[in-house]
Amino acid sequence: MNAPQNSLSLRRYGASHGSHAHSHFQVLLGLDGVLELEVQGRGQRIAAGQGCVIAPGERHDFEARYGSRCLVLDTAQAGWARCPSHPAQAAQTLALARYLALSLEQDRPQAGSLAQHYGPRLLLEAWRPAQSLPNSPPYQRYQRPIDWEQLAAWTRERLHEPLSVAQLAQQVFLSPTQFAARCRRETGLSVMQWLRNQRLCRAQALRADGMTVADTALHCGYQSPSALTAAMRRQRPN
Repeated sequence: MNAPQNSLSLRRYGASHGSHAHSHFQVLLGLDGVLELEVQGRGQRIAAGQGCVIAPGERHDFEARYGSRCLVLDTAQAGWARCPSHPAQAAQTLALARYLALSLEQDRPQAGSLAQHYGPRLLLEAWRPAQSLPNSPPYQRYQRPIDWEQLAAWTRERLHEPLSVAQLAQQVFLSPTQFAARCRRETGLSVMQWLRNQRLCRAQALRADGMTVADTALHCGYQSPSALTAAMRRQRPN
């Protein structure tokens, strides 16, 4: 099912229709009944006031034996990558969800339009922790891990392109500023240093397989064979 991104909807769940995945975040908040949910093989239950954040690409399936009604947000907003799986302020989030649900059900178009416009941002704010842990960076406890190996694999396929911080950040659903901070903290390198390492490691592997310097430079995004040679020389221990 392809829902418009950054849109709110009310959905009733019953029998399972099979597992599927989305290219965007899907946020569910229970209003009535109990929804049985499986995400990437992990099961959980969503009752009234409980919720779940399903990340892009995660396969999931729903079933409600006795029926369930949920407020559902389909969104590409990167801020959801830093949110806990369940709402940090459950009572406030449920109250907000019921208000938004009522607005969506009304016959007045203006009420539904206002809910669609303000609802996604209000839900994100209600879902986040009210305050950070002492001596901890904001939301650090709830940050989704960056799969650096997967990002490196994506990068290797595009080393011939002039990759930017924004392009890399987009792959892990972070803003460029957030991604730069996470890269420095988790790898000890700036984004450009990390990217240069990816280019050099790939170049060394291709040269070891017998590829010419010129072709390697072309494949790995170096401006010239001499630029590649200089980079590999700097990498050698003295």
